[in-house]
Amino acid sequence: MNTNSNTYTFVYASVMVIIVAFLLAFVSSSLRSKQQKNVELDTKKQILAALGVRNIQEDPEKVYNQYVKADMLLQQDGTLKENDGAFATGYEKEVKEYHRLHVFVCQVDGATKYLFPVYGVGLWGAIWGYVALDEDKDTVFGTYFSHAGETPGLGAEIATEHFQDEFPGRKAMLNGTVALSVVKHGKVEDAAHQVDGISGGTITSEGVNQMLHDCLSNYTKFLTTK
Repeated sequence: MNTNSNTYTFVYASVMVIIVAFLLAFVSSSLRSKQQKNVELDTKKQILAALGVRNIQEDPEKVYNQYVKADMLLQQDGTLKENDGAFATGYEKEVKEYHRLHVFVCQVDGATKYLFPVYGVGLWGAIWGYVALDEDKDTVFGTYFSHAGETPGLGAEIATEHFQDEFPGRKAMLNGTVALSVVKHGKVEDAAHQVDGISGGTITSEGVNQMLHDCLSNYTKFLTTK
């Protein structure tokens, strides 16, 4: 074949594209299980952070199993049933596509804690996190929040311990409805249920507030059953 012809160039380019595509597909397939494992470990670290377990030095999987005793699914009657499926990492998808509401039953210093995934939208994209309640299903034990792309120094402050540490001790419920909320900076009137929003991060703060209300409201029947 004439190596200077258009036909040769076309065939050569096509073969190279096929080879590169095959190699990329092979590498992606080979790494998929490792990538999924890393996502699971990161999710478990976030759950642990909501329980106040941060800066983990040992095996995160081992630490997770020390604190998280069961991954449960909420039933229509407000009871819990153990999740017999795979560990989930996308809880918005779990709810919207599979209608599964997860409740993690945890033990911290011998006391039971209930942990709930939450998700919503901030100023620039997705926000998510976890809220841990004491055994009374009302008092906040701890929180963890993160984001996809909020503004550094403003909305991104939801991912800081400074903001998250405002929540412990607050109450989640009032008269059978979710009352835990984030209000505009400096406008807290009900210290039992409200948390001060981020100065300069009003829209992200509103996003966290809406996220808490919408997601925790899914668990009202469980939270109001003592």
